Amino acid sequence: MSFKELEKISTQVRRDILRMVHAVNSGHPGGSLGCTDLIVALYFKVLRRQKTFQMDGHNEDVFFLSNGHISPLWYSVLARSGYFEISELATFRKLKTRLQGHPSTDKGLPGVRVASGSLGQGLSVAIGKAMAKKYNNDNHLVYCLTGDGELQEGQVWEAAMFAAAKNIDNIVAVVDYNRQQIDGPVDEVLSLGNLKAKWEAFGWKTLEMEGNNMQEVVETLELVKSQHIQKGKPVVILMKTEMGYGVDYMMGTHEWHGKAPNDELLEKALAQLDETIGDY
Repeated sequence: MSFKELEKISTQVRRDILRMVHAVNSGHPGGSLGCTDLIVALYFKVLRRQKTFQMDGHNEDVFFLSNGHISPLWYSVLARSGYFEISELATFRKLKTRLQGHPSTDKGLPGVRVASGSLGQGLSVAIGKAMAKKYNNDNHLVYCLTGDGELQEGQVWEAAMFAAAKNIDNIVAVVDYNRQQIDGPVDEVLSLGNLKAKWEAFGWKTLEMEGNNMQEVVETLELVKSQHIQKGKPVVILMKTEMGYGVDYMMGTHEWHGKAPNDELLEKALAQLDETIGDY
């Protein structure tokens, strides 16, 4: 699939995100819009997946969403890549739906292997899965997306220390480095300092990429995959994104981290994102 085709899917996914959170006046559009290119690239280009969903994820690449509040993005991509019917997106955050505000496993939604959104826990789960793959001689990668504000949780750094100490080199962590969190800019809430130096000090192979440039996202992910195994080191990608990317009034601020647009603002946003492969 070409970069242009992937970009078209990203545009449609961004439309899905906005319409989903608007319909129930609830959800997290900011980070979802910023991370769209990554998740589209993974599911439509990079992940080596089985044709049907299996909970154990054996003999395939596995993805874990640690910052589970950006669920509208993940649900849209899962549906549009074939895990369930696209029409189910209309049930987002409604009573008894499989598409809860944070991903859950109780209703058996294909693609979701662990409940997430309690920030700080996803990397630990992903590392556990990566270890299981090693024990099972499964030569596939485990990917995990976290937010930069999430790195203020101590469990993340315990997991980082463990992975490096135990040479878990089939894990690829991606940090959404948008420098925004629900209460304001990350540097004002609790500064992370020199994040690249921190991860390197913890023993991780550290890469950087522009997360809103589809070509750079794909090329970086393919580079990591081609160099697997990473000579005994886990890999982290610091992905610079813009919260609310694609919608001018949402970009550059934390204000749209967890707020849905009203009718007028939805129309304004959709006007900036042409329908490409069909709304649900």
